[in-house]
Amino acid sequence: MKIFYFTATGNSLYVAKRIAGERYSIPQMLKEGKNDFEDEAIGFVFPCYGFGLPRIVLDFIRKSNFRATYFFAVMTYGNMAAAGLRHLENVGKEAGIQFHYINEILMIDNYLPLFRMEDQLAKEDAKKIEEQLDRIVGEINSREKRVIRKRGGSVFFSKLIHHFFAKKQLDHGDQGFVVQDNCNQCRVCEQVCPKGNIKCNGKPEFLHICEGCYACIHHCPQNALHLKSERSSLRFRNRNVTLTEIMDANRQVLL
Repeated sequence: MKIFYFTATGNSLYVAKRIAGERYSIPQMLKEGKNDFEDEAIGFVFPCYGFGLPRIVLDFIRKSNFRATYFFAVMTYGNMAAAGLRHLENVGKEAGIQFHYINEILMIDNYLPLFRMEDQLAKEDAKKIEEQLDRIVGEINSREKRVIRKRGGSVFFSKLIHHFFAKKQLDHGDQGFVVQDNCNQCRVCEQVCPKGNIKCNGKPEFLHICEGCYACIHHCPQNALHLKSERSSLRFRNRNVTLTEIMDANRQVLL
């Protein structure tokens, strides 16, 4: 079983680890130019961005060829997923993928413009993450066939929000980033960026090809990176994932 994942703060990587199988980082696959994959089962794990797919996941699926007898996907989200999975199903059809299992899992929301991390962490127990994961892992291992579909107004709402997110948040979204004076030029931000959007010749410089994932902000050891519009300065990384794992998954530069 092959699992392709994209992660910024570790939620999706943790889900991929729990499912088990061979794990492949989507940013690394794109960087290495690998686009032909075959296995008995192939899965995708990724976060919900603007009620749809992260652009990097969309690009990977469209550029690649997949052959399997069982396709599955799990989308992580932290507040509301709406009809984000419909986006995946449509893109899958364009790529010749017929999904047998698609599900979503409620986890910690790390979207700094809308949510205070203090509030999100206080809700962690109520989200019953491990209970959800146990069920999803069991269903995938049993090769259950089930696709979550949301209809009606949820689909229209999701398309509208995703269009707005793609237009306003991506690429030049990094213009809202602030580098404070306590930056010690450690280059962690450069190494966790999945798009190669950050170059550190001294303090970080942004190249305006931002994915809007905020990995650079959440993982800065000095808490020196901020958003002008952030709700709090507290940062988040899934406790089951290390910073090294995220750097290995997303690093776009050779050190």
